[in-house]
Amino acid sequence: MTGTGLPLDGVKVIEMTHMVMGPSCGMVLAQLGADVIKVEPPAGDKTRSLGGMGTSFFPLFNRGKRSVVLDLARPDDREALHQLLASADVFLENFRDGQLESQGLGADALRERHPHLIIAGHKGFMSGPYEHRPALDEVVQMMSGLAAMTGTREKPQRVGSSANDIMGGLFGVIAILAALYQKRGGKSDGADIRIGLFENCLFLVAQHMVEYEMTGNKPRSMPEREHAWPIYDIFDTEDASRIFIGVVTEGHWQSFCREFGLQEFLDDPALRTTTDRILARARIIPRVADEIRRWKVDELSARLDRLNICFSPINRPEDLLNDPHVLRPGGLVNNVNADGKPFRVPALPIEWNGGHLGEGLKVPALGADTPAVKAELARTERRRA
Repeated sequence: MTGTGLPLDGVKVIEMTHMVMGPSCGMVLAQLGADVIKVEPPAGDKTRSLGGMGTSFFPLFNRGKRSVVLDLARPDDREALHQLLASADVFLENFRDGQLESQGLGADALRERHPHLIIAGHKGFMSGPYEHRPALDEVVQMMSGLAAMTGTREKPQRVGSSANDIMGGLFGVIAILAALYQKRGGKSDGADIRIGLFENCLFLVAQHMVEYEMTGNKPRSMPEREHAWPIYDIFDTEDASRIFIGVVTEGHWQSFCREFGLQEFLDDPALRTTTDRILARARIIPRVADEIRRWKVDELSARLDRLNICFSPINRPEDLLNDPHVLRPGGLVNNVNADGKPFRVPALPIEWNGGHLGEGLKVPALGADTPAVKAELARTERRRA
C-alpha cells in the first residue's frame, strides 16, 4: 500500500495492540501514510464491542488500518506473523511483560529473527520496580499527582479524557519516527522502544515537581491555586450561559476596563500594578461579575474577540460539533465505521502543506484484509524463491 504521497508512504507497521495507548500510536502513523496492519485474534479486539464511554474507542483509534485475523495458537498463523514482521519496519505491541515471551514473540526473540525491526512496546510502566504492574489512565493519574492537581488531595479528579493513553501513543510515534530517521541515516539495525503510561503522566506533572524542587513550596491544586492575574475566572452571563475570561496583560486590563464601564478601577491609585490588582481580587471579581452578568454570551464573545482578550464559553464536547472553527474546511474529517456508517472526527491537529490529514479513513471490519495481506505475503515469497 504505497502511493499516498504522505511522509510515511512505504513504511509498514504491524500492530498487536488493544484499548487506547497502542492503537492511538498506530492511528497517527496510519494518518501520516504508513501501512498499518492490525493483527487481531479470531474473537477480535475486545474494544470492538465496548459500549458507554468506550463506544468510540475502536472506531476512533483504529481508523485507516487493515485488519488481519491470526490465531497465534496455530503454528501456521505464528509463521504468517513472522512473515509479516520480516516485511515490516515497525512492530507495535502493548501486552503485559511476559505474555509475548511465552509465545516466543518477546523482544529478544524478535530481534534475533528480525534484526531490522523497530519494536515499540506500550506498557504501564517503564523498566524498574513497577514494571510488572498493569496500569490504567486513571491509575497513573492518581499515582503521579495529576488527579490531585486537577481536583484536590481530598477529592482527586481524573482528567476528562484518555489524555495519558493518547499522549503515550504520541510518544510512541515520536520514538518510532526517531528510529526510522536513524535507520535512514545508514544504521540497519532496528530498535527496542518502551513507552510507559506512568512515566508519560509523570512528564505532565513535571512542572509541579520542579516548582517544589526549586522553591520548597508544595504546589497548590488547580482549584486552590494562587492567581497570577487579576481576572482569570468563569463568569455567569445574562442568558444563563457561562464564560471564561483571562485578562493577562496591562493593555488588556486597560481595554477591558474601558470597554465594560470599569473606569473606577483605572482611576484607583491602589490598582496601579498587576500585583496590586491580584491582591485586590476580592473586590475586583464581584464587580466584574456584576458587569458580565448584564451581557449575553455571544455579545460578550464579539467584544472580547475585538479586544484580543482571551475568552471561551464553557462548552461540552457535543457543542463543538456546531462550532464555526471546528466546522471550517478540514476541521472535521469524514470517516466510515466498520458497519458502513459515516461519522465525523476532528482532523489530526497538523496542517501538512496547507492541507489536513485523515479524510476518508475507514475502520476495518474484523479480518477484512486477511485474504489480501496473505496474498501479498505469498507474492513476496514467490519473488524471493
